[in-house]
Amino acid sequence: MSVCIIPARGGSKRIPRKNIRRFCGRPMIAWPIRAAIKSRCFDRIIVSTDDEEIAQVARDFGAEAPFLRCAELADDHAPTGPVIADAIIRLNIPSQIPVCCLYATAPLVDPNDLRSGQAQLQETGAPFVLSVTTYAFPIQRALRRDGSGTVAMFEPAQMQTRSQDLEEAWHDAGQFYWGRAETWKSGRGPFDTGAVGLALPRHRVQDIDTEEDWQRAELLKRFLDTYQ
Repeated sequence: MSVCIIPARGGSKRIPRKNIRRFCGRPMIAWPIRAAIKSRCFDRIIVSTDDEEIAQVARDFGAEAPFLRCAELADDHAPTGPVIADAIIRLNIPSQIPVCCLYATAPLVDPNDLRSGQAQLQETGAPFVLSVTTYAFPIQRALRRDGSGTVAMFEPAQMQTRSQDLEEAWHDAGQFYWGRAETWKSGRGPFDTGAVGLALPRHRVQDIDTEEDWQRAELLKRFLDTYQ
């Protein structure tokens, strides 16, 4: 048995109603729900939301929305961990059951990656398995830019270091986190518990916080759906 929990609050500020805005012809949340169904990993796919319209859209596309999340866990500052723990407690999920937090704004998520994440959780015994990908450019060469447009290196000492000699850097791909129910309820986060990173190619990862992000993600989605 395993459970998917998709957090999807109604109050997105940067892109209003982002979770149910139409993305490549469907509400955004429909894509991760579809991937979760196709993965065949889950006995239940639950959407945790404070918004009845989001809840109904989730039901329309095959997920459950058995409760509405409380206001304290639905504001701009509510972290993901307590939201998942709240759903686990409400649903009385046993401690050792694998629980996947799948983001509503992950339309590029692949069912095969969900299966791989579940397998790594079981095989490694890690507290969490999360999707990660590499930065496209060495972060040691990052620049800061002030109000006048002037730029300067964060690490000037790295200016003459060859790119191939710099350590490769990774970041959270923002798609999913696998962990057992007891780990979620403990309050521990994936970045302080020895989590395992499941590597994804950069062309299947896109954070969506701006209109430019949205347009790029739709282009990627159409490309992937055409050529995969």
